[in-house]
Amino acid sequence: MTSFKCIGLVARVASEQVRESLLNVEQFLQSQDTEIVFEQGSAAMLGSNSRDVVLLEDMGSRCDLLIAVGGDGNILSAARAMAPHRVPILGINRGKLGFLADISPDEIEDRLREVLSGDYTTEEHFLLEGEVEGHEEIPCALNEILVHSANMPKMIEMDLYVNGKFVYTQNSDGLIVSSPTGSTAYALSAGGPIMHPSLDAVVLVPMFPHSLTSRPLVIPGDDEIKIVLGSETGVPAKVSFDSHLEFQLEPGNSIVIRKKKERLLLVHPPGHSFYDVCRSKLDWATRSIGGDN
Repeated sequence: MTSFKCIGLVARVASEQVRESLLNVEQFLQSQDTEIVFEQGSAAMLGSNSRDVVLLEDMGSRCDLLIAVGGDGNILSAARAMAPHRVPILGINRGKLGFLADISPDEIEDRLREVLSGDYTTEEHFLLEGEVEGHEEIPCALNEILVHSANMPKMIEMDLYVNGKFVYTQNSDGLIVSSPTGSTAYALSAGGPIMHPSLDAVVLVPMFPHSLTSRPLVIPGDDEIKIVLGSETGVPAKVSFDSHLEFQLEPGNSIVIRKKKERLLLVHPPGHSFYDVCRSKLDWATRSIGGDN
C-alpha cells in the first residue's frame, strides 16, 4: 500500500498534450483508490466533472504528494507553495528540457505504480529568498534571483558583498544568483557551471560584464549575499525571482539573498540519475564502454 493517502494534481499550460497526461494520471490514481485533489486551474482545463478543487497555496495542507504535469516551470511554481509544508513533488514532463520533471508521458502508469508502491528516491533542493530594500515581501526562487537593467539593455553598476565583506564592483547587464537547481537553467545560458543538485553552494554569474576577468563565482550555500545598486549612474534595476515575481530596485538600494529555511523535496522513480538527465537533455556525446562500467 502507498504511503501517499492524498495526492494533488497541478498543471500550468492548458495544451492538449498536458490535458491528456493529466487525465491519464487521474484515471490511474482512481484505479488505485487514492484520494485526489486538483489545483483550481488544472481542474478547469479538464471540464466540468465533479472534482475536489483547492487553490495551489492551500494544497500543502491537504496533500502528502503533489504531481506536477507539464514543464519545469510548473514545478517552479509548485515548489514555492509546497516547500513550507514539506510536501514532495513528482514531475511528469510535458515541457521541453525537463530537468526536474523526469517521467515521460508514455511511462506514466508504470512509474506511478513504482512510486506508489514505495519504490522511489527523494532529493532535497534548497531555495533562495531575497529581501529587496523598499519592499516588505520576501519572495523565494528555486532556480535563480536575477538583478538586471530595468528597461532597455543598459549596463548597471553593482557592489557585491558576501557575509558583509566587499567582493567587487561590477559593471554589467546584470547578475544571476543561482542555486544548484538553477545551474542548468538561465545561469547555464550565461556561461555558468553545471552544479550537482546535492551541492551546498550558490553560483554568481555576471551577465555581459564590462571586464574580461569577470567570471562565475561559486560560494558556500550558507553565505549571505548583498548586492547594492550603484547610486551615481541613476539607473534603476529589476529583481526577478524565477522569472515569476519582479520588483524594482532603486539606485543606492540593495537586495540581501540567503538560503531559505524550508527545502523542496523532489520524488524520482527508480533508476534516476542526474548525469543521465544531463546527457539526454544537453546532448552530451556518448561512446560504448566495455563491461558493466
